[in-house]
Amino acid sequence: MPRTILKIENLKTYFNTWAGVVQAVDGVSLEVKKGETLGLVGESGSGKTVTSLSVLRIVPRPGKIIDGRIMFKDEDLLRKTEKEMQKIRGAQIALIFQDPSTSLNPIFSIESQLIEVIQQHQKLNKEEAKEKAEILLDIVGIPDAKLRIKDFPHQFSGGMKQRVAIARALSCEPSLLFADEPTTNLDVTIQAQILDLMRDLKSKFDMSMVLITHNMGIVAEMADRVTVMYAGRVCETSSVNDIFLHATHPYTVALMRAIPQIGTEKQKLQVIPGNIPNLINPPSGCRFHPRCKYAKSICKMKVPELEKVEKGHLTACLRWDEIKKTLLKERERAA
Repeated sequence: MPRTILKIENLKTYFNTWAGVVQAVDGVSLEVKKGETLGLVGESGSGKTVTSLSVLRIVPRPGKIIDGRIMFKDEDLLRKTEKEMQKIRGAQIALIFQDPSTSLNPIFSIESQLIEVIQQHQKLNKEEAKEKAEILLDIVGIPDAKLRIKDFPHQFSGGMKQRVAIARALSCEPSLLFADEPTTNLDVTIQAQILDLMRDLKSKFDMSMVLITHNMGIVAEMADRVTVMYAGRVCETSSVNDIFLHATHPYTVALMRAIPQIGTEKQKLQVIPGNIPNLINPPSGCRFHPRCKYAKSICKMKVPELEKVEKGHLTACLRWDEIKKTLLKERERAA
């Protein structure tokens, strides 16, 4: 059985603002196994990105990790000094940001940005670091890497900038890669190319990957397991096949039903009513209950814990067993 490379336990990351305390990540627990791709899914504002920033301990102010454990290779990252974390960031855990236009510094050449990361973590002189940078650009599909390495970010298209960002993230061959919506700002054909590239590089570098997205189609294509987040908490986690075939949390089910289906042009998409709640004053009990068609009075009062549905499948719903039976009957009627 693959060993666990990252285990997050009861992570709480709050933002103290003038309006109140934003409970952005509130008791999140999840794990990533060696060599797997975990899809971290949910609407904007569900806490996916803040979870990844918490692992790297780069949560922007006024955010602060107030509780929990982040075990990476059996060591708690929250007990590390800032100097120790600097040796881990980029070298062992890397992050690809959503928008390469903002993550790449516009006033420095691609060469200087790659060399800086490589030399920070590896004992290479400038020529050796440059040679490695050129090899990385070639690996990620930048044509004429020896020439293009001298260019600046504005001289690259969006897709090429994302390839450069991937090269930088992989420059020290990390064990764990966070990819935060890596294809959101790209057109569909470029998205497919970037996803294929990431899949190939994950295998080539023998990495584990956390793919942060709201796109269930990308999850189906890329992920081995899925963790669904809503309003700062984990709703459900399971293998990708089990999530698509046997989801038990109403929010996960609603996400599935909002996906367009081929051959069903006349069928209306089943939108999720309402909006993600204000995390300064989140709903009591289950945070999804104001939008849940299965909610009962107990859902407003009791906070659901993650329960075992079956091996490897956990859900945080007080009524998951009843809902599972209801969904089965709905599928039978539709068949």
